[in-house]
Amino acid sequence: MDAPPRYSQPQRLAHWIIAVIVILVLAGGMLLGILGFKGVTDTFGAPIRNLIYTYHKTFGLIILAAMVVRLALRLKHGAPPYQPPLEPWQATISGMVHKALYVCLFAMPVLGWLATDAANYPVEFFSWSLPQFINKDKELGALLYEMHEIVGWALAGLIAMHIGAAVFHWRVKRDTVMQRMTFGSGEPRQGG
Repeated sequence: MDAPPRYSQPQRLAHWIIAVIVILVLAGGMLLGILGFKGVTDTFGAPIRNLIYTYHKTFGLIILAAMVVRLALRLKHGAPPYQPPLEPWQATISGMVHKALYVCLFAMPVLGWLATDAANYPVEFFSWSLPQFINKDKELGALLYEMHEIVGWALAGLIAMHIGAAVFHWRVKRDTVMQRMTFGSGEPRQGG
């Protein structure tokens, strides 16, 4: 049996690196959002709170840079065909989810950066503070943080759909959809 068509190796590598970072950054963001500044401080102490905020911002910026690379790779290499082709309704939903994931993965860090600027907090990349792009505006900062949070929850839902579809194709349909993005032999799993 021929190996299924696959994304290029750089595309697969970018996918998995971004996936791991996004899940960690989303988890940190949800912790910050649910507990709030005071709750995180009371629970973990100021030094850990500062570390969580710094790394949330840092890895958000890394996601933004990685998504630029990922988009360039996608434009250069395209996407492999589905073998066998998806049902038309599945192809439509798949396309919509993938496009929405890209939009959210660009919007999240940009909204976070702008919200941080507007709230007059430093935008940190590890130990460096990045330039401020917009002036302090408390109301705008609050609005941008709210949008950042909404996009975060939308992203979490899209990721759940994406993972659910991947597991469905891998474990239920047992077709080659999952192999398009994996590093293994490329053979679809047969049997239990």
